[in-house]
Amino acid sequence: MTPVVAVRQVSKGFTIPSLRRDTVREHALDLFRRRPTERLRVLDDVTFELGRGESLGLMGRNGCGKSTLLKIVSGIYPADAGEVDVRSPITPILELGVGWNPDLDAIDNIELVGTVMGLGLRELRAATAAILEFAGLERFARLELRHYSSGMAARLAYAVAFRAVHDVLILDEIFAVGDAGFKERCQARYRELHAAGHSMLLVSHDPRTIAAFCDRAMLLEDGRIVMDGPADAVAAHYLSLLTAEAASPASPPG
Repeated sequence: MTPVVAVRQVSKGFTIPSLRRDTVREHALDLFRRRPTERLRVLDDVTFELGRGESLGLMGRNGCGKSTLLKIVSGIYPADAGEVDVRSPITPILELGVGWNPDLDAIDNIELVGTVMGLGLRELRAATAAILEFAGLERFARLELRHYSSGMAARLAYAVAFRAVHDVLILDEIFAVGDAGFKERCQARYRELHAAGHSMLLVSHDPRTIAAFCDRAMLLEDGRIVMDGPADAVAAHYLSLLTAEAASPASPPG
């Protein structure tokens, strides 16, 4: 299978403060002295390929490096080491809502953000009704976004992003937003795009989602890929780990 994304030995870390500031006095003193820091390693020697037309799932516990990896592949973060070779245009559906103008209504924001994502104004105007319908926001088309709830804004952002798709889609918890009807529309759109030959890199905390929507999956632990194989097998392994942890007795108080 021809790769559209090739990640080679990628590592990434962040500099974080190594001391806490719990009192007003400590905060005040830190204004006049250098605060010690430490390097937190988030990704460690990650290597994989995404094939053309493949749907690849990424799983792992909170803090294992999933979102950081997506941002590096999308070009949002630079890697500290290693290489990322992207051979087809990418649509990252990650930090949705960036670029919205809260003082404009939904229709104006669709045109504003859609053009940033590469859609033509004529195309956007022709698709506006379908975007609003997908988001379930037809009644609120002329409402300024500052009056939207976070859920309404997220649905609008996903609806626009799903319209502005390139060859490769990178999606973070796409099926965790909205009510049952909206999730079903997202799932149907995902399947439609996959069937049309788009390559997908999907992050989800739910192993059952990965098993249902992906051809292949990877399990990330402490910034490293510890399993890579058929989606149903990797999802079953991760689910067994989560089940075992949930069933284990809590540690006695120290």
